[in-house]
Amino acid sequence: MTSFVDEPAHLVQLRDSIRRFVEREMPRDAVRRWDRERMFPREVFHRLAATGVCGLTVAEEYGGAGRDIVAAVTVIDELARRGTALAGPYIHCAFYGGLNVSENGSPAQQRALLPRIARGELLFAYGLSEPDVGGDLASVATSARRSADGQTVVLNGTKRWCTGARVADYILCLARSDPDTPRYRNLSLVLVPPGLPGITIVDIDHLGLRYAATTDVILEDVVVPIEDVLGGPEGWNQGWRMLAGPALDVEKLEITAVAYGIAAAAVDDAWRYAQERRQFGKPICAHQSVRHALVEARTKLQACRHLLYHAAWLADQSRPCSVETSMAKLFIAETAVEVVLACQRILGAYGCAEGYDMERYVRDICVMPIVGGSSNMQRNNIAARLRLPE
Repeated sequence: MTSFVDEPAHLVQLRDSIRRFVEREMPRDAVRRWDRERMFPREVFHRLAATGVCGLTVAEEYGGAGRDIVAAVTVIDELARRGTALAGPYIHCAFYGGLNVSENGSPAQQRALLPRIARGELLFAYGLSEPDVGGDLASVATSARRSADGQTVVLNGTKRWCTGARVADYILCLARSDPDTPRYRNLSLVLVPPGLPGITIVDIDHLGLRYAATTDVILEDVVVPIEDVLGGPEGWNQGWRMLAGPALDVEKLEITAVAYGIAAAAVDDAWRYAQERRQFGKPICAHQSVRHALVEARTKLQACRHLLYHAAWLADQSRPCSVETSMAKLFIAETAVEVVLACQRILGAYGCAEGYDMERYVRDICVMPIVGGSSNMQRNNIAARLRLPE
């Protein structure tokens, strides 16, 4: 599959299946209520998981459907058109969990966790950023110290912007594991159950993406077995390699698929509204200014689609795609904001009212150029990868 040929039959069937699921299980009124209550419906997520889609990042030998990044991105795209209530938890399961454990987990971790991930039974949260560390993740101050007998790890520090920590089964915590080893070779990723003694979780009020609270996670002498280092004991000091590998490319795609799905929903809603709303004796879609705004929004959306699915195809084929995934994240995050705001203006005052989904689209889309690697970080990555001299 590339971006300029027909979608394969299995993806067409998958889209149709997810759309039917959304219409049946995610009525608009319920989605608005979930957003107001800042939660996601676990029982509905369990029914989604029962369709098998959480296994799209898990090999068949562990009970998954086999690794299919394009199909998994398709699921996010379709779910996000009705909001982040299930798209977010799906990412926390199939991507934060399935891809990271599949790519970097030890054999024991894969045997224990992947079958449960494929069944949608486990959610993961990222504990990467810190109060003084955003894009420069190699500078994290959270420490991981091995015990004298080497059997346990003690964690101390604070993680910020840890979305979903309250509902996750594991926090994937990036920590400085060796103060004497050079930069990039002194980091480990540790699987930390959030209910352990010494963990305090503090909510951070935030704009958009209300499917789960974003939090600070404070770790004070938190003890985990050495086997909970991602990759097992052999994963000690290997965190940067794991973080900067294929999982990072796919992380850019997952949040980008959310942005694309929200923009697609905004265009669909504005397109329909413009045909129903009448002013000056005719539907507003007959007025040239509205007509042009709708066509421009749909054209930008099509360009976003091509970038997203081409990058997803490259990642699925395990081809180098750091530039393409960064381009997709940069272009779609920025363009989706333009598209959604244009669609809001078509709805006028109704685009700001809580009884319409457009105001939620605006809240959610405004964070997209920031989360999952900011637009400027993507620009820096593209310039570096293309060897643009400094």
